Amino acid sequence: MNHLTFTALADPHRFQIVELLRARPLSVGEIADQLNLRQPQTSKHLRVLSDAGLITVHPQANRRICHLQPTAFHDLDDWLGRYRPLWEARLDRLDDYLSTLPPATPDPTEPGGSP
Repeated sequence: MNHLTFTALADPHRFQIVELLRARPLSVGEIADQLNLRQPQTSKHLRVLSDAGLITVHPQANRRICHLQPTAFHDLDDWLGRYRPLWEARLDRLDDYLSTLPPATPDPTEPGGSP
């Protein structure tokens, strides 16, 4: 797992870029327009994403087209998968605990509560 992945995704603009690219590849100009960023700012964010292995940028005529790099997201999913059993077990215990609690009585001061 590459620690640069988390650093890259921690920035809100870079996270938004990744979300935009989920739908389809976009040019640098399209990304800049959709995020209301100037092209130099967008290019800096794209370089960080590219250095982290999250995107690739391919020249196409006079444009640069950005694509998500699926391998990086598979690696992220694999890393997160190591923690799923831990959280699933904890959520199962929480579910067991909640099922032992008596049903809540409606609060008459809340909307939908009995007067």
